[in-house]
Amino acid sequence: MTVRVLAFARLRELLGFGERRVGIAEPATIDGLWDLLAAASPQLAPLRASTRFARNGELVPSATALRDGDEIALMPPVGGG
Repeated sequence: MTVRVLAFARLRELLGFGERRVGIAEPATIDGLWDLLAAASPQLAPLRASTRFARNGELVPSATALRDGDEIALMPPVGGG
């Protein structure tokens, strides 16, 4: 299946893209997608616990199943004051 991955802020810098279509074997979850991305960009590993995920515009847990054509947004924590 293919999903559209959107990466923001620090995650965009580390991955080297803001938007990309990614192929992943079925069945797949957001956790599996993260593992696939982290295998290519190991510097992502420390950010896993603080990253939030949205599937098709809705915040979801990382165990959420993926469907072909989903849009997955990877969002690092927001800082500031």
